[in-house]
Amino acid sequence: MTQPSVWCLLGRKAGDNTQVRALAEELGYPTQEKHIVAQPWELLVHLGSSGTLAGISVARSSTLQPPWPDLVITAGRRNEPVAQWIRRQSRQRVRIVHIGRPWAPLDRFDLIVTTPQYLLPFQNNIVHNRLPLHRMLPTALQRAGDAFQARWEALPRPWTAVLIGGDSGRFVFTREKAQRMGRLCDQLGQARQGSLLITDSPRTPAGITDAVLEQISVPSRCYRFREDADNPYLALIALADAFVVTGESMSMLAEAAATNKPMHIFDIGDGDKTWWRLPHNYRYKPLSHRFAMRFGPRRMRRDIARIQQALIEDARAAWLGEPAPVPPPADPFSELAETADRVRQLFR
Repeated sequence: MTQPSVWCLLGRKAGDNTQVRALAEELGYPTQEKHIVAQPWELLVHLGSSGTLAGISVARSSTLQPPWPDLVITAGRRNEPVAQWIRRQSRQRVRIVHIGRPWAPLDRFDLIVTTPQYLLPFQNNIVHNRLPLHRMLPTALQRAGDAFQARWEALPRPWTAVLIGGDSGRFVFTREKAQRMGRLCDQLGQARQGSLLITDSPRTPAGITDAVLEQISVPSRCYRFREDADNPYLALIALADAFVVTGESMSMLAEAAATNKPMHIFDIGDGDKTWWRLPHNYRYKPLSHRFAMRFGPRRMRRDIARIQQALIEDARAAWLGEPAPVPPPADPFSELAETADRVRQLFR
């Protein structure tokens, strides 16, 4: 029997792309990656027809033409209309699997793969996982670890990887928060008598990494994200003895948790402070997020704290500044395998 063909719609968000690729690799079907470049006005296309290319740059995106695939895997708002357009061109033959929380009505998707922060209902075409999908193969981790091991050998162990994210929704990463994170990381490094291996990400605002480093006195190495530079991320996942992760990044939390090593979460929220009294909240993203959460339908809401709290309740993490628990054994790929099986059922 011929295996179904797959198109992976990839966008600008690394976390979304990681999940799409992980699921496609787990399926093992013949796969093509289609890179989609959104236009600045892409949000407007969601007000009209669900199947359109009006929100993307066709010239800068991958070619979309027959033969059409049997399955499209997508994630994020920007690629939803593209997936629906592909299905329409195929005369409704293409099946669509969406990862995350779709903007279109839920019944327009053959399968939705979601996680707790999206508050989606329980129904037949929705798979509820505890953490985002990922698929870091041991061979890839080994290669990455081998490439960086010698660079870090002079640093005292244990090595604590510090993974710095950035602004997301209502979370605004300010300089004051970064300084607090740096102080707590330094205290952790002193208590463990080891080193800090620090890296930021494409979402990290300017000045945040500097503010963290200002507070660090223990031995450390810092890598700032650049498209043309060696990325130590996989090496950190492979070699670090413990992790500190900013809590707004679901992908980094999931990948660090999969190692079954001690993990601390740094919350870049504002705690119990009244949000409208804080000047940094008067920016487009946090304001638009709060508006959507307040007035949007339930299925359009997002509460990242649900994933953070689940990790803490499962003894897989602790807040930065508190003792980290010894995480229980876990199979990091069980949810991925179960999700892939649900996708295969679409073709049985």
